[in-house]
Amino acid sequence: MKKYRDREQCFVLEGEKMVLEVLQERPHDILCICAEKDPPSFDGDVFLADAGTMKELSSLTTPNKYIAVVRMPTFPETMDHFVLAIDGIQDPGNMGTILRTAEWFGVNRVVCSNESVDIYNQKVIQASMGSVLRMPVSYVDLPHYLSNSPLPVYGAVLEGKSMHEYALHHKGILVMGNEGSGITPETMACIENRIFIPGFGKAESLNVAVATGILLAAFTRN
Repeated sequence: MKKYRDREQCFVLEGEKMVLEVLQERPHDILCICAEKDPPSFDGDVFLADAGTMKELSSLTTPNKYIAVVRMPTFPETMDHFVLAIDGIQDPGNMGTILRTAEWFGVNRVVCSNESVDIYNQKVIQASMGSVLRMPVSYVDLPHYLSNSPLPVYGAVLEGKSMHEYALHHKGILVMGNEGSGITPETMACIENRIFIPGFGKAESLNVAVATGILLAAFTRN
């Protein structure tokens, strides 16, 4: 499925809210819409399908009202000053939540290592609540990207300096690592500021999406 997405530069979008959002803001990016009944007004191809066909088309347990084929969004090149870097995150739910959180806190761009989960995985799209449509995301050789960036680089680790000891501000790159193994050694070598969230209970660690939200809030506080 991914090779076809990459080749055609389009993906399947499921859900009434997200399909209607694209229909309102970028109708030219919709190639077709499939619905069981009551399809939205659209100048392009609209297909009606019975419940069984919708279930076959959907990758979700319960199919949504609308399924659309949509062109991947493109974004203008900008001078990014607030970047979130993802190093090997694999869980689609975590990735989607992180994209949603990044959009909330005004991150300019998300860069992902090539080993990270595909943002057009349907579970990522659903967990992002549409942020995948609005957030610039790139897949890169992460160590190369970090070593060539002029921005300060911060990495979330368990053995770093407390976030409260940093004068964090809305400029820099925050690196979040894999759910189990954390940041890779190759990426860690590019990180000059190792930061951790102090805890007060007995839990061993935080979920990576939760930790991302806490750190992004700290970066945007000043």
